[in-house]
Amino acid sequence: MSRNRTIGLFLLVTLLFGSGFPAVKTGLSFIPPLLFAAARSYLASAVLLVYVGVTTEYWYPRSRRDLTAVFAGGLFLVGGTGIGFVAQQFITAGVAAIIFSLAPIITAVLAWPLLPAERLAGRDYAGVLLGFVGIAVVIRPDPASLLDPELVGKLLFFGALVVVELGAVLIRRSRTSMPIPALTGWMMMLGGTVHIVIAFAVGESIASIQPTPLAVVMVIYLSVFIGVFGLVAYLVLMGEVGPLKANLTTYLTPIVALAIGVVLLGESIQLMTLVGFGIIVAGFVLLESREISAELIKYRSLYR
Repeated sequence: MSRNRTIGLFLLVTLLFGSGFPAVKTGLSFIPPLLFAAARSYLASAVLLVYVGVTTEYWYPRSRRDLTAVFAGGLFLVGGTGIGFVAQQFITAGVAAIIFSLAPIITAVLAWPLLPAERLAGRDYAGVLLGFVGIAVVIRPDPASLLDPELVGKLLFFGALVVVELGAVLIRRSRTSMPIPALTGWMMMLGGTVHIVIAFAVGESIASIQPTPLAVVMVIYLSVFIGVFGLVAYLVLMGEVGPLKANLTTYLTPIVALAIGVVLLGESIQLMTLVGFGIIVAGFVLLESREISAELIKYRSLYR
């Protein structure tokens, strides 16, 4: 892949994923959160399953490993996003994106007991600790106002992130050989069903949906452009440059979300939230310090 194309993919993934948080925030004005998450999941599932049904014979689960991956992804990875949609009713798009930036550190913690080959060691613990210090600064729990809607939203989004990353780790643990688009399509279908069941259980009503043109655009954008094109672009980028560099998009998407939130949604951001984000980034750098050092050595050798 050419350097320009790699940079283009990197920017595309960053812009798509960063715009996802403001898109959710906008859609919540018209659609209840869990029904919104369900609509997004079902539409993305339909697009992906039609695509894999036409392009490959391996478009459905064929083994126990495949089924394990589908259930783990549907119940946790996709199902957990519904909690995130609920949480974004109470927090800004920028704050949601900053909390999401903890994802690689959460993954490392969850992988430690579930994936023996990915044990934490040495400075990894310091990186994880620093990341959690950063998220504590972002959330800033106050015992005197535990029922404050913003605090509840931050805690809910953090919980959603843990559930989502648990799903990602369990999929890796399953060692499925199912093609990613097919796996994602079935996960989206199951996850959408989880959203629907919980939505009706908590009293969300289809009658409360306002099917405005903007609401329809947000569902389509989240489903097709982010859930399908964004995912494919990210997987291509990760295949070309590796997970370490691809994960850097996680730390640029909050900048996009913050910019869109301020300019288009009139949101504001507190200084301490930005400080917490900086600490999370520092934790990631420390956690991945060996890989980062190896990459720097590689680039130095190329230009000698």
